[in-house]
Amino acid sequence: MELLDSIAVGFATALTVKNLAFCFVGAFVGTVVGVLPGLGPVATISLLLPFSFTMDVTSAVILMAGIFYGAQYGGSITAILVRIPGEASTVVTCLDGYAMARQGRAGAALGIAAFGSFLAGIGVTIALFLVGPAMSEFALAFGPAEYTALVLLGLLLVTQLSSGPQGKALLMVAFGLLLSTVGKDPIYGTERFTFGVFSLFDGLNMALLAMGLFGVSELLIIAEGGAAHAKPVAQPTSLRELLPNAADWRASRMPILRGTVLGFFLGLLPGGGATLSSFSSYVLERRLAKNPERFGQGAIEGVAGPESANNAAAQSSFVPLLSLGIPANAVMAVILGALLVQGIQPGPQLIAKRPDLFFGVIASMLIGNLMLIVLNVPLISIFVQLLRVPGSILAPLIIVFCVVGAYTLSNSVPEVIIMIGFGIAGYLMRKIDLDPAPLVLAFVLGNILETNFRQALLVGRGTLSLFHTRPIAAGLLLCCAALIAFQLYQAVHKRRSAAP
Repeated sequence: MELLDSIAVGFATALTVKNLAFCFVGAFVGTVVGVLPGLGPVATISLLLPFSFTMDVTSAVILMAGIFYGAQYGGSITAILVRIPGEASTVVTCLDGYAMARQGRAGAALGIAAFGSFLAGIGVTIALFLVGPAMSEFALAFGPAEYTALVLLGLLLVTQLSSGPQGKALLMVAFGLLLSTVGKDPIYGTERFTFGVFSLFDGLNMALLAMGLFGVSELLIIAEGGAAHAKPVAQPTSLRELLPNAADWRASRMPILRGTVLGFFLGLLPGGGATLSSFSSYVLERRLAKNPERFGQGAIEGVAGPESANNAAAQSSFVPLLSLGIPANAVMAVILGALLVQGIQPGPQLIAKRPDLFFGVIASMLIGNLMLIVLNVPLISIFVQLLRVPGSILAPLIIVFCVVGAYTLSNSVPEVIIMIGFGIAGYLMRKIDLDPAPLVLAFVLGNILETNFRQALLVGRGTLSLFHTRPIAAGLLLCCAALIAFQLYQAVHKRRSAAP
């Protein structure tokens, strides 16, 4: 099908009154879901699954897609305002977004997150029309060995997330990998480190980990600081101060572009998705920055890049689902189930047989991003007013918010206890200058690493043959070796320079 024909079919499908309505509902619900910690798009879409069976399949996918990428917008709001990531993909937004909020620049942080997500969504939509079906074949080249090597490279780069010494960052990475082993063995299904606690049978929940380490620990720090930390932060006095200024746009221009490109490619890979993309973008921006010590202290690039990357990945992950039938993450797996129940078999023939479905969903993403920017930007001034509330009042409300979010995950009290436990652990980490960000990323990557490494060993019959016989895996491992050598060289050079 010609490009112009594809665009015409897509917008003819997406611009019907019914699909416009479902697109708006999905975007709005997604934003609300992103704001509420613990709920998440997976649970929301799962709850809507029975209703989708009575809908037209294209409308159902448009609705679910809107919830998914809308949640990326909403997750940044609480991450910036109260340091509680609404979504796992907005964990790194807490690092600089919350610091900007404490400096009285919450409006600029919220604005650049919204505009960055919008520009990334537009760019990815155009790319999906141009090269989406062809790029989906790229994902087929990645097997267990390639994913293992990619995750190893990511774990080496994660030490760049920490503002402290790399030794402490490596300690956090090791602890994160240990936590990722809690639950069922991914190959044989046996229980590990559950200690008979039913809530641990399926592993630790990412939302509990993030809410505890970032949200609850921050509340404990505020409580310890007393009145000095309980005062509201400085407020902007004009609209110009509320939105990103010219300097912010100059600093954010390239991070938004790089985040969009990075998110587009990582979204195509199963196991990649929005969370890995946002972390990778943050690491990349910190490595490229002239003054990397600014990151974690309120660098707007640390908000613009990750927020663009997570939205880009959320949208590009629909390509392997629709064109190959491969779900890139848990949300895509739920949507795949909805398609199969309605008799739609995703795969290479879907574009030819149902172009209205494939290109209609892509076109709806462009419309959905326009709706989200219209929904979110006017509300920035209202969101910022939340910071006028003194911490002595806001802190109890936030802890109630966290407890309710943790309880609703599976309606069990142990989930709340686990979250509070991580909150205390996060407080102690901050007291001894340990950064929890590398721990969270290692936790996210740990299960992907273990599953793919063991699958690679099974395919290679107990040998490491796949890692040196497959070009992509071998190339990524060479990059890992080069990065280790470079970091060792930097450490030795720094020590020699410091010597008298």
